[in-house]
Amino acid sequence: MQTTQSTDGTELSYELYGDGRPLILLHGGMAPREYWDPVIPHFGEYTAVVPQRPGFGTCLDGPAETSPSEVLERESTYVQTLVDDVDGDPILLGHSYGALTGIEAATDATVEAVVAYEPAVLPDDFRTQANLADRMAALVEQGERREAVKRYIELVLHPEGIDDLDAWLAEWPVWPDCVDLVEEVVRMNRAVERYRLPDRLDVDAPVLVLTGTDGPDFLRKSARATHEALPHSRFVEFDGIGHSGPSEAPELISAEVDCFLRK
Repeated sequence: MQTTQSTDGTELSYELYGDGRPLILLHGGMAPREYWDPVIPHFGEYTAVVPQRPGFGTCLDGPAETSPSEVLERESTYVQTLVDDVDGDPILLGHSYGALTGIEAATDATVEAVVAYEPAVLPDDFRTQANLADRMAALVEQGERREAVKRYIELVLHPEGIDDLDAWLAEWPVWPDCVDLVEEVVRMNRAVERYRLPDRLDVDAPVLVLTGTDGPDFLRKSARATHEALPHSRFVEFDGIGHSGPSEAPELISAEVDCFLRK
């Protein structure tokens, strides 16, 4: 376990796997860093840098009420801290909210490349009506913390519907421990709902934007919009893969990433 410290004094921890070019893996949503376990073996030529996002499995000091812009800025600062801590210019590989923070961090940090699988960006028509953060916050205030997490799972992880949510939760490795993170998830969702994709993202590094046909339609739409806002970007859509593409189909995803990086 390696540790470093961000500019705000927060201690960051991360694991290292392999020996090669640094590849920082940024998990999203309520996923722990173990999300990347199926992926790491497919990147044997790289040094996989696997952090635990502060607030997601760790303790965060500071006010519970944090503005959405501060939440995203905090996350981007953590990524930049990791970039500065590793040897050489790393590659950022992010999933969902991790993809968004990776792109945002790359506007300032010097990186070799960015790979973003379905960054957590909401299209304007969807964003103006999004109220998941408020719905979750209301349930938390009523003491229904588990129900708040279930709303997140239903709307983000299974927007197409799920027949037996309780059975799915019984097989989900992070349930019910993830309920402890519900306030952080509310803050994260509020940041996503307030984030507006600019016409141009000032990222000098090449970016590979990935999506899958079986994920939420709004994320497929926003993935393409993110690609169009980047000056040096490639867009790839995988048939039959959902929002959890990297862990769902690690061999396919890693092959595309490796091809992109070799070019």
